[in-house]
Amino acid sequence: MPQSKPSEQRLWGGRFTGASDPLMDLYNASLPYDKKMYEADLEGTKVYTEGLTKLGLITKEELAEIHRGLEVVKQEWANKEFVEKPGDEDIHTANERRLGEIIGKHIAGKVHTGRSRNDQVATDMRIYVRERLIKVDEILVDFIKSILYRAKNEIQYLMPGYTHLQKAQPIRWSHWLSSYATYFTEDLKRLRQIIARLNVSPLGAGALAGHPYGIDREYLAENLGFTGVIGNSLTAVSDRDFIVETLFWSTLFMNHISRFSEDLIIYSTGEFNFIQLSDAYSTGSSLMPQKKNPDSLELLRGKSGRVFGSFSGFLMSIKSIPSTYNKDMQEDKEPLFDALTTVEHSILIATGVISTLTVKSDKMFAALTMDMLATDLADYLVKKGVPFRETHHISGECVRTAEEQNKPLNKLTIAEFQNIDSRFGEDVINVFDFEASVEKRTSTGGTAKCAVLKQLNELESQL
Repeated sequence: MPQSKPSEQRLWGGRFTGASDPLMDLYNASLPYDKKMYEADLEGTKVYTEGLTKLGLITKEELAEIHRGLEVVKQEWANKEFVEKPGDEDIHTANERRLGEIIGKHIAGKVHTGRSRNDQVATDMRIYVRERLIKVDEILVDFIKSILYRAKNEIQYLMPGYTHLQKAQPIRWSHWLSSYATYFTEDLKRLRQIIARLNVSPLGAGALAGHPYGIDREYLAENLGFTGVIGNSLTAVSDRDFIVETLFWSTLFMNHISRFSEDLIIYSTGEFNFIQLSDAYSTGSSLMPQKKNPDSLELLRGKSGRVFGSFSGFLMSIKSIPSTYNKDMQEDKEPLFDALTTVEHSILIATGVISTLTVKSDKMFAALTMDMLATDLADYLVKKGVPFRETHHISGECVRTAEEQNKPLNKLTIAEFQNIDSRFGEDVINVFDFEASVEKRTSTGGTAKCAVLKQLNELESQL
């Protein structure tokens, strides 16, 4: 295999005189994916050179020229005019090389004084992830708001609640929506905790042992939007816990999105027919003209596995690496970037789905069956002083009797109820009212309108 010549652009090239394997160059390069961080990298250099100026290592005139050059580089990236060249291993190398072409290598050569790519990439990653998670926060809030809006406006719709995918008790459609709004609001709170934890600065830690010129790390942190600095230089360059946390958060969020999607897929089937997806989030069959497939929801469910894989894969990459920086850590970017993109797109698609679907409230109500009020029947006797364990057995006998006669529970006669237990009165018929059933559950977290509205208002206040 032909060998490539050493590149003058390599930040580490002085130690090496031999040529490198072209495949190794390709294997080692991260620019194809870490160029996403160009803005964070340029901002870090801008503030870092200000810190060097405070130390007298860069003149004010040189600083102005450096900042002018950094702005040119930023515009080239933004306008897709940046020309990548051989030797641009990563975003740091590429930006510094281009800066030298714009303002001259003598001045550009000063920007790396006392700085290592170890603390540089750690800083870039924290800035980049912080900004991406702030964006996720914004669109997640919009998603939750769209659920809450629908829940408040459709609170009158009743539907079956399920356990084990079997009809259990009547609930409100809004109660189901509130359930997932609760999951997603908890995700939002966890997300904000992660943003706060990751927002500390490693810049000024050098390669691993700290800064040789006594740079003001607090100044760098404050001007890069960080709330503090990482107090140990070894930890500063090697900590990737914030990426693990971000990937874990993405995994848990996508688990919730997957379950949300699964419910809606089931509710959209002909057998349930509770909802109908908008055409914008459905596809047809290439063979069967009648089909309307919930592809949006199936993709949301399917892409959760992609994010789970990113999380578990990165954990395996870092589980045994020794202290401070190791090249294994370069494997943080691709799974992280992919997971963040998948999460962002998933939130936007889920928002579109829930905002545009049609609810078939008549089908929901028609799916309610009288046996779902068996617990209410037991509660009826509880109010007459009968222990619940006894009423549970009595209610079960009523259900069995109705099944044997192949008729709904509410069609048993008063005599038949009293034949099972004499404490049933003529008012037992009042039990068989779905609206009354959900309205009885007024305690916090219940299905009554007042309880559901309390849930929705509380969730809204947390946004």
